[in-house]
Amino acid sequence: MFKYTLDNKRYHTLNYYYNKKYGCKVFKVSLNANFSCPNIDGTKGYGGCIYCLHGSGDYYKENTDLLTQFNEVKEKLHKKWPKAKYIGYFQANTNTYAKVDELKEKYELILKQDNVIGLNIATRPDSISNEVLNYLSELNKRTNLVIELGLQTIHDNTAKLINRGSTLKEFEDCLDKLNKENIDVVVHIINGLPYETKEMMIETAKYLSNKKILGIKIHMLHILKNTNLLKLYLKENFHVLTKEEYVDIVCDQLEYLNENIVINRITGDPDKDELVEPFWLTKKFGVLNEIDKELKRRNTYQGFNRSILNKVKQLCENNLKPNDIAVDMTCGNGNDTLFLCNLVNKGFVFGFDIQDIAINNTKKLLKENNLKNYKLFKENHKNINIVLNDYKGKISLILFNLGYLPNGDKKITTDHKSTLYALKNSLDMLNNKGIILIVIYPHTEGKIEEKEIKSYLKKEKILYNEYHNTDNKNSPYLIEIKKKLI
Repeated sequence: MFKYTLDNKRYHTLNYYYNKKYGCKVFKVSLNANFSCPNIDGTKGYGGCIYCLHGSGDYYKENTDLLTQFNEVKEKLHKKWPKAKYIGYFQANTNTYAKVDELKEKYELILKQDNVIGLNIATRPDSISNEVLNYLSELNKRTNLVIELGLQTIHDNTAKLINRGSTLKEFEDCLDKLNKENIDVVVHIINGLPYETKEMMIETAKYLSNKKILGIKIHMLHILKNTNLLKLYLKENFHVLTKEEYVDIVCDQLEYLNENIVINRITGDPDKDELVEPFWLTKKFGVLNEIDKELKRRNTYQGFNRSILNKVKQLCENNLKPNDIAVDMTCGNGNDTLFLCNLVNKGFVFGFDIQDIAINNTKKLLKENNLKNYKLFKENHKNINIVLNDYKGKISLILFNLGYLPNGDKKITTDHKSTLYALKNSLDMLNNKGIILIVIYPHTEGKIEEKEIKSYLKKEKILYNEYHNTDNKNSPYLIEIKKKLI
């Protein structure tokens, strides 16, 4: 099970976050404080974002006072969960777009209500003045405050098309100010915006993964009646994502998102009476289930692409059975050896390393975990065919994690000559379905290893797969080699 979930999800759920933080059931009570928006009243633009019908948010109730709204929603939830706590969620339109006195009056009213433990305030990154920021900073010191910022996309051309009215620079400046005040931030993004490609949507998620944010809300663009978006759709008939496309994109985004980022929302929830497209959004739980199923099918999870070692583990899990034999060619501190021992708990793992400290660290770790299905050799891994001569043709997986010992002497690294010998000898040790996994680190010696390995594979016409989790050429990556059958 993914570690940030209580219900077997493969992403960091809001339910998990609330349970760990507050120790009880927590609900957000959506409110409409009848604020305006600088993109509606002419300060930044007119008409709002092109997908906007009533103002942002699912809950919109005009001419009803805040306390009535709050009590009406709270009572419904209280009947089902009488011990629940509540967060006042100022959702509709831009909820910092007013004078501080007006904000105080409305925020403080909700905070006074029984069992209210905090506020979530939805706003725009161009709508928090210095005066308002000072108040938010003070508020943050005495309650659980979250600011929700509408970003939607990092791409300027799309931002202009949807009439967002704010820039990426304004978002970055606002986020920086909130970060400095230690105010938690949740960011909204939308998948399926007109003419955005899958790659563009993933870029938005990658961008946010490296920012200091508490959480993210992932929405699917929905076309509502009486919006400028509908007019554009009828005129240009731009592509609307299918459910399958949306699920695929969300899973890709989750794989790139830092595992600490809380997924506050993962699909849209439009009003059925106002929805034009896509109709599949009306079956919210079906979409959620499809996301769960796809992540399970991929055997991935939130943050999977943050480290190439996650891909290594995935391939090990996909290729090893409990009775198999595996070899860790670079024991290091023993983490890979431990992982392999647990996977082949009815089989066996052999480990190689030339450093005493690596052998000792690995042995200690395995003993602490009460494992006995292993044998370690203080031996150069190029001699695998000699040391394990009795196991020729019987090994299912051989793992090379090249480079130097983590937290050890960086001057002692794997050597391209011995690595190449080890690779050649390892091919003869595999059974017919066996694989070799090599993690390459492009430091000085690693680049030589990389060149020699690929040159050898090309010369011998041995097919291999290459996996990268980043565009950074200096990041480690993985080579997967399957046994060459004659």
